[in-house]
Amino acid sequence: MINFKEDKDLMPLNHSCAHMMAQAVKHLYPNAKFWVGPVIESGFYYDMDLGDVVVTDEIIANIEHEMKKIAKDGKRIVRKEVTKSEALEMFKDDPYKLDLINKMDEDNTTITTYTQGDYTDLCRGPHVESVKECKYFKLVKFSGAYWKGDSNNKVLQRIYGVCFRTEEELNAYLAELEEAKERDHRKIGKDLEIFMMSDLVGRGLPLWLPNGYTLWRILQNYITDKEVKNGYFHVHTPDLGSKELYVTSGHWDHYKDDMFPAMELDNETYVLRPMNCPHHMVIYGNKMHSYKELPIRIAEIANDFRYEAAGAVKGIERARSFTQNDSHIFCRQSQIESEFKNVLNLILEVYNDFGIDLVKTAKFRLSLRDENKAKYFDDDKMWNEAESDLRNVLNKLGINYVEAKGEAAFYGPKLDILIKPAIGNEVAIPTIQLDFLLPRRFNLSYTDEEGMKQTPVVIHRAILGSIDRFIAFLLEETKGNLPLWLAPVQVVVLPVKNEYHLEYSNEVVKKLEEAGIRVRLNDEDEKLSYRMREEQIKKIPIMLVLGNAERDEHKVTLRLHGDEQRTMDLDEFINFVKDKNDSKALEI
Repeated sequence: MINFKEDKDLMPLNHSCAHMMAQAVKHLYPNAKFWVGPVIESGFYYDMDLGDVVVTDEIIANIEHEMKKIAKDGKRIVRKEVTKSEALEMFKDDPYKLDLINKMDEDNTTITTYTQGDYTDLCRGPHVESVKECKYFKLVKFSGAYWKGDSNNKVLQRIYGVCFRTEEELNAYLAELEEAKERDHRKIGKDLEIFMMSDLVGRGLPLWLPNGYTLWRILQNYITDKEVKNGYFHVHTPDLGSKELYVTSGHWDHYKDDMFPAMELDNETYVLRPMNCPHHMVIYGNKMHSYKELPIRIAEIANDFRYEAAGAVKGIERARSFTQNDSHIFCRQSQIESEFKNVLNLILEVYNDFGIDLVKTAKFRLSLRDENKAKYFDDDKMWNEAESDLRNVLNKLGINYVEAKGEAAFYGPKLDILIKPAIGNEVAIPTIQLDFLLPRRFNLSYTDEEGMKQTPVVIHRAILGSIDRFIAFLLEETKGNLPLWLAPVQVVVLPVKNEYHLEYSNEVVKKLEEAGIRVRLNDEDEKLSYRMREEQIKKIPIMLVLGNAERDEHKVTLRLHGDEQRTMDLDEFINFVKDKNDSKALEI
């Protein structure tokens, strides 16, 4: 989707439309006070204090009507530079604007206002020439928002909107928004009973329901098996660690604001872990290693916890509790190129199983250091060689990539693979990172051919990323129509009439279960047509409708998505499903 904040045409247009919305609100609610109204990736919003008024759909409709009148009037938008004292006088009745002004350094900040007709706002711009340009807009949603994001402050009303140059562009975007709503993993997750959230449990802490945990387990087993076949050793480590562990790794200094608060127990300080690399460093360091053992590939399906801001939490896409498909590869510097290639090939193979050709559809971003070397681990030789190694692998595999200077981690260069989802902006799920620093902080080593101690290089790698986020991606990508091998329930058995067909239906269910097929019986006391519609809504890949003919001939009749129907022997059907599972077929 469009990034309004980065679009040079849409950014000032939406900024001006935010002001026009505030002007309309002021006409309808003269006592309204305003905080900030920035342009964001998805359009614009404005935070406002409307006293006791709570925004509703009806109020939004009234604001839109008033905005159309203002746009039609077509007043010019006039910029003016003012002194701090002038600004304080102009906005003396608005405590939110006064708060902004009082924090401004007049010597280093040019204070500007923008006026359109009877409305003046404090703003640094930029804006379009007149409000006439803002006639193709839509207010898309509203919510409450704490002033300054602080839960101790008053809740303000936040109204979101979008604005385009043409009506066609606006309508196309609104259609895309509707599609995004239908694909939202939170809606699909609820409809298909994948996961739930509970305020009683806590914000950002998902509860996986039976269907969801089945899908979770399938993915866990799938990626674990892939890794085992590629020489990975799996471990299991605690969900917390001592403060000292994260002090040693450096995360305490650089990352503690994103951790849950520390716990004091028995004169020791513990932290819920936000990542797994410190634990894996300790495992590697548990004994001495020879160069003959390297590379050592340690992997884990690990629970992690991060104190995400309340406004950033979004279903299982961005949660405070999640599970990472994580690995750390300990190798010699001479092995970087081959290991990087192995990881990249594994990533391409895995995503191909989900019908995603990363080479054709993804953006590969090689993140490098920039000229400000003080930000990075100090070893020019290692940096130069590592960056060269990564380029060589990408070039040999024929992968087009972009270089992003200044985007490297402080401990080494990395490759981010940006995937374009069905709806929304590109997301980085698989990543590969080189790390020169942590092995040194943990004093890790191996003995080389001459018996001398050397420091290994570590490759951090995530393939599915977090399983939670990957499931969110899958749900939105497929609209909940998961391929057969991933579906929590693969087959639902529907007897036409229980009194005649339930016995055979139970027999079929038993044989399918024995064959390892995920099956459910729907013998509800409802008409067959109702039960079929019910299962279609739940997006079960295969329905087996069993009547007299199926019972008497020991067959099953398959109903697939749409109106497709076919009949086959029961044993033939079992082999059919097994073949689809084994081949990771995307279509039935």
